Amino acid sequence: MNRFSPARTPATSTSSAASQAKPRTVVLVTGASSGIGRATAVHLADHGAQLVLTGRSTVTLEIVADRCRRRGADVTVVEADVRDMAAVEALVTAVVEQHSRLDVCVHAAALVAYGRFEDVPSDVFDRVVETDVLGTANVARAVLRTFRRQRTGNLIVLGSILGRIATPYMSAYVTSKAAIHALARTLSIENRDLPDVHVCLLMPGSVDTPVYRRAASYAGRVAKAPPPVISPDRVARAVGGLVERPRARTDLGPANKLMALGFTALPPMYDLLVTPLMRLVALGRPLVPHPGNVFEPTRAGDIDGETYVGSPPR
Repeated sequence: MNRFSPARTPATSTSSAASQAKPRTVVLVTGASSGIGRATAVHLADHGAQLVLTGRSTVTLEIVADRCRRRGADVTVVEADVRDMAAVEALVTAVVEQHSRLDVCVHAAALVAYGRFEDVPSDVFDRVVETDVLGTANVARAVLRTFRRQRTGNLIVLGSILGRIATPYMSAYVTSKAAIHALARTLSIENRDLPDVHVCLLMPGSVDTPVYRRAASYAGRVAKAPPPVISPDRVARAVGGLVERPRARTDLGPANKLMALGFTALPPMYDLLVTPLMRLVALGRPLVPHPGNVFEPTRAGDIDGETYVGSPPR
């Protein structure tokens, strides 16, 4: 498995040493325009990776790519929707043709919708599930075929604590993450015959990203990250750790184990408390229902935190 390699060979290196230098790690990052994907791209750029960034908007991807290039990284931007299997296959093929291999894929693309299940329009629910579940399947299918041919590679899938528990007002996302967790576990088992092919599931808790503001909302309130919140940079560092030392499942978040314990060991108490707690800590000021970025990517704005700077979701 390729480890992180230095971004540059020191000027004092001999030609012999340079010829033996380990090539840069080739990493494909989906959902790279914002949040965890953006933070991961920047972190990997700092560690000398050759990056291919993909998402639904070239404009926002180029903002991230510029930050990575200023850190000395070699970056390629490819606009693609993970729901489109043909586009995903073409993307992976292009990466291999350009770099002769693909070492790591970090799959961070995801959509979110808030609201009681019956209040979320069916097309919104379906698009979230298609992107989050079928998009993950498309990426995994294309990437693992490549890894199997290479007999090496690392697929890192961003799951969530919400793949292990249930919470109200997020039915599409909870359903999707539960499915993603099951898929990742299955893929990890199926690829045990290749010791250098890894499928890693990273399960963060609440992360301070723009996903809450940009999510579709039919809950009548603005969504916000419920405490305790961790930074996307912390998640990115965990991704970097999995690039170095792959492991099948990684929990990340101070409250994850407690929430999972309450969900499984004390279900009546959990079910009684989770709805009022959700209203208290995860839903804010009143908001007119809107589809957020479910059907159209974010056109502009702050790509680092929760503050939405560009045109409001429509």
